[in-house]
This record gives sequence, structure tokens and C-alpha cells, in this order.
Amino acid sequence: MQTGMHLDREHCVRAVQSKDARFDGWFFTAVLTTRIYCRPSCPVVPPKAENMTFHPSAAACQQAGFRACKRCRPDTSPGSPEWNRRADLVARAMRLIADGIVDREGVPGLAARLGYSTRQVERQLLAELGAGPLALARAQRAQTARLLVETSTLPMAEIAFAAGFSSIRAFNDTVREVFALSPSELRARAPRSGPGTPGVLTLRLPFRAPLHPSNLFGHLAATAVPGVEEWRDGAYRRTLRLPYGHGIAALAPRPGHIACRLTLSDLRDLTVAISRCRRLLDLDADPVAVDERLRTDPLLAPLVDRAPGRRVPRTVDEAEFAVRAVLGQQVSTAAARTHAARLVTAHGTPLDDPEGGLTHLFPDPGALAAVDPGKLAMPRTRRTTFTTLVRRLADGDLHLGVEADWAEARARLLALPGFGPWTVDVIAMRALGDPDAFLPTDLGIRRAAKELGLPSTPAALTARAAGWRPWRAYAVQYLWATDDHPINHLPA
Repeated sequence: MQTGMHLDREHCVRAVQSKDARFDGWFFTAVLTTRIYCRPSCPVVPPKAENMTFHPSAAACQQAGFRACKRCRPDTSPGSPEWNRRADLVARAMRLIADGIVDREGVPGLAARLGYSTRQVERQLLAELGAGPLALARAQRAQTARLLVETSTLPMAEIAFAAGFSSIRAFNDTVREVFALSPSELRARAPRSGPGTPGVLTLRLPFRAPLHPSNLFGHLAATAVPGVEEWRDGAYRRTLRLPYGHGIAALAPRPGHIACRLTLSDLRDLTVAISRCRRLLDLDADPVAVDERLRTDPLLAPLVDRAPGRRVPRTVDEAEFAVRAVLGQQVSTAAARTHAARLVTAHGTPLDDPEGGLTHLFPDPGALAAVDPGKLAMPRTRRTTFTTLVRRLADGDLHLGVEADWAEARARLLALPGFGPWTVDVIAMRALGDPDAFLPTDLGIRRAAKELGLPSTPAALTARAAGWRPWRAYAVQYLWATDDHPINHLPA
């Protein structure tokens, strides 16, 4: 779907009348007669076309005086794919807002991270989304509050502050305005469950179908760093470094959703933890649009048809992934895991795991920058690459987070010693989230290309891949899948 589809009334009406779930999160339908807003796939009888109006965000609906539908729960739609396929000001701002930056640092903090004035940020968001950063953050707080109300037994006062509200009154007023129910009524309507464990929340992460979980979870399990990640009982588990504390996420594929269990030391981190888990699993992607483009290449089409809906495994910590990419240069997956596990044991932050399998947070750049280079068991040139990277990350000279400008980050990475195109592009693909990152020099990609009859030299393959843009990172996943390697299969 193209940017700004919410402005194309004819397409929006057709999507609502066909109850097409693919468009959930792309736009929202506000009904003038009922003053309710819905997702396009709402199961109720569609309103008359003349009674529909369309908005690009839930926040815009709320600002216009509409409340959320109780049937389709539009606040739980997958996020718009736009914010993960673009690197402009609005997309970067939306990724930061999803990461909770407005609640922690305010709008001035958001603007400072983006390198623009507060006024510029507000003007751009209003122009494209119909709501400013405060309204967007408020809509997100309302969604977090609803999750806590329905999935925990916490007192309402604790929920209010955990969701980011400054007062109980603001919490109550927002919940009533957005959902047309009081917090107590929301809890009464939620399915009954047994008493939960303090600090542990169980929820569902929605996505757009289709989703092929094998490459996602198989890759994460095959590259898991002992102590930080593990595959256990059908779920990928890992530790999370969060703004207010730490957490453990357990993620498992289920029909129609990802089962997510979060153990948090501070519930104020709920919004951030959910955002990072969704980003890790690329759950806001539009697989139909991706696969349609890749199918235009007749040699790639059979791979897509065989297992549609592949996602790009990403990361919950961009600095961590960059460090691990350097550790994995010119060594096997097993060797890279061993190097990373040694760093974790020596320099990671210990934590307690109630289930016993996880032991540490991955060390942050500051801790790694303080490591004596002479104690690093790696070749001298890679040691220089490693120490330069962690120093740049620790000093703030290199930004790889959700606010990063992709072109600038690539240029800064390429300027570091030991960073060639392969390392930069794998970081762009997995850490920065660039959906068009491509790895023409990767041996697995070249082997797959040759097997399929595609050009196998980097220059020729890059030229052929021009037709796959802007989804070349997804093409990489399909090409890697031609290699019968454990990384492409779910663990037993």
C-alpha cells in the first residue's frame, strides 16, 4: 500500500466493506453517526459510505472526538508498516514515540534526538498523521493502560503511573474518553484468569498474515548467546535492558498471533518492551506487499510461494547487534556465540531468571569500552574494529537506535576500521531496520543465487536485485532459506 492511502477515500471504503485485515493499522475508520472509530476489518456490519471518514492514526480519531470500538479494538491493531520502511523525520519520530521517548523526555527530548526544533516535529506529524507528538503519546498510554487493566490484577493507581499518566484523574479521564468505559468496567469485561505472578504479564502480539515463523525463530535460536538468549519449551526467551530496569521476554508463535510473556522489574517499561519485541520479530511488516514485489521475479517467485510471509529477524538492542556482527566477522555461528558468551560472562550485568536459563544482560557499550583490549581473544585487526566501535557507541558519536538516520549511520560505520559493505549492510538490515539492505557478497546468498539461476557475482546480482526494491532485505531471507541450514528451521 502506498503512503497516504487514508486520503484515498475509494480504496478505504473498499477495504472496510471487504473487512480486509491487511489494512489494519494503515488507517482507521471513524463513523460519523456513532462517533466510534474502528479498524478496517471490524466484524460489525460496515456503515454507509457517506457516514465514513478516515484518519491516519488512532490519536487523530481521538482528537476528533471519536472513541474506540469495543468489538474490533482498533488500539490493538498492528502498527503501520510505514514507520519501519522509511527513515524520514516522521518515521523516525514515530519509532521514538513507540519506544516511549515522549513519556520519558517530553517533546523537547524527542526533537533533540531527531535534530529538529519542537515546532518542526509537531508541524510534520500534524501534517501526515493528524496529531502531534503529545496526542500520539497519549493514545499509546491509553493502549498500555488497557493492557494492564485487562491482563493484571494491579491496583488502578499503580496502573496509571506504570502507563505513564501523571495523575489518577488523567488516567481515568483518558480511559473513559478513548474507550467509553471506566477502568473498572474495562477490567470487569476482560476474560477471567487466575491470579498472576507479580511483574509478569501475558499478552498477544498481533501481526498481518501471512507469517512464516521458521526463519524468525530458527535464526534467533540458532544464534542465541548463552545467558542472554535461549530456546525453551517452544519459546524464544531473552533478557532486555530497559529505560527503568530490566526484563525477560518469552515469545512463541501461535496461529494468528505471537504469545508474549514479559517479566519486568519496573512496569513503566511495558510500552518499550512491547515495542522492542514487535521490532525484533518484524511484526508490523506488510507481507502481502513484500511478497507481491518479490514474485515479479520469476526465479524468486517459487521461493515466495513455497513459504510466504518471511520476516527479517531484527534486534531489541541495536548496539548489542553491532557488537555481535563484529564478533561474527569471518567465523562460524558457533564461534561467534562463544565469543559473545565470554563477553557476557565477564562484563554483562547479572540478573535473576525465575526459570533459571538466563543469567545476564548483554554488556552495554560503556562496559565494553572499559575492557582491556589485551584480554580480548581475537585477532589484532578485529580487536581494533571492536574497540573502535564500542568507543564510538559509548561516546555517542555513533547512533544506531530507532532515531538513527540510515544514510548517516551507514557512512559512519563505513568510516570505522574493519567495516566493509557486508558488515555495514547486515547492521543496516538487522539493527537499523532498513528493509532494502542487501548482501550481494554474502557466500550463502551467492550460492543460493547460483542454484536458482540468478547472477552470482555481486555486481550482476545487485543489478538484478534492483527489481526487488524496496524489499531486498526480505529477498535475503528467501535466498538464505534455500540453504538447508538449522538457522532456517524451528528447533525441536
